[in-house]
Amino acid sequence: MTSTTLALFVGGLALMLGGAELLVRGAAQLARTFGVPSLVVGLTVVAWGTGSPELAVGLTADLADHPALNIGNVVGSNIANILLVLGFAALLLPLTVSRRLVRFDIPLMIGVSILALLASFDGRISTLEGLAFVSSLFFYTVWTIRESRRARQATFDNHASEGRGATDQGDSKKPAPIICGVIITVGLFLVVKGSAWFVEGAVAIARAFGLTELVIGLTVVAIGTSLPELATSAVAVAKGERAIAAGNAIGSNIFNLLAVLGITAIIAPDGIPVPSAALSLNLPIMIGVAIFSLLVFLAGHIMTRWNGALFLALYAAYNAYIVLEATQHAAFSSFNTLMTMLVLPLATLTLVALAYQSWRNR
Repeated sequence: MTSTTLALFVGGLALMLGGAELLVRGAAQLARTFGVPSLVVGLTVVAWGTGSPELAVGLTADLADHPALNIGNVVGSNIANILLVLGFAALLLPLTVSRRLVRFDIPLMIGVSILALLASFDGRISTLEGLAFVSSLFFYTVWTIRESRRARQATFDNHASEGRGATDQGDSKKPAPIICGVIITVGLFLVVKGSAWFVEGAVAIARAFGLTELVIGLTVVAIGTSLPELATSAVAVAKGERAIAAGNAIGSNIFNLLAVLGITAIIAPDGIPVPSAALSLNLPIMIGVAIFSLLVFLAGHIMTRWNGALFLALYAAYNAYIVLEATQHAAFSSFNTLMTMLVLPLATLTLVALAYQSWRNR
């Protein structure tokens, strides 16, 4: 490992952490300024911002003719956003989520994940399918903002009918929108620049071990481009903005599937080819992880520290499986047996228990 590679790796991580701090601060202030719920800000502004490294990697992979890296990055990042980002955030502080996230946004994430799998059955995401993805993201964003405004107006009217003023009146400490915009822009710049440095250093390290583009995308690049979400969610939890932490991860997944895959499929001359390994294993795992998160939140609209530890353990096992299989390591056979005989049955039992608990709560 050269000193330049190490400098890119460490410097990129430092930039992302600093940028995440500014991004969360600006987003939270923007929410208070306009009376927009923190969840909506997390699903839109923060999610788009922290999802921009995945888009940058996807466009670079397209232009450099590395399509497998593109698919691996999106699928791996979505798995990381649920198991790593939400798991780590819940380990710091249990995550409570709104009814809207459980009833609409997470099911939408699952639906879009299934749609991506169906679009990949022919081995390629076409330009037309990319246009459909981008259009869906546009309508989702517009609908989210309009529903937020409608809910805010309903709350205002309710307070007015009860003879009370709006809840946000008299707050002289609200920062100007332009200041929020500057803070968010600077934070986003640092996050994106830090991600680029980190990925560049990480890929150089991974290539030294002879890993394929798909595996690099699923592991090193996916973790690298998910670090903004990880840092942002961790900072949000530390500041008590748990709605931003959860909305950031879910919104980023929706953004990755609809924007990253959609835009790159439009730009690529013949769409994006999907490797058979991603179609047969990684895309189904991405869908399974999304369903897993829904069942966890349905059980009580909360992800406990125990849930977070379980998510992190599953993510570690997934990455170990991918790397051991790709490198044909001698330990792969034993690890595969362990996964088949112990980890998967335990995960299945956990899913059944969560589904039963959710059914009883309902």
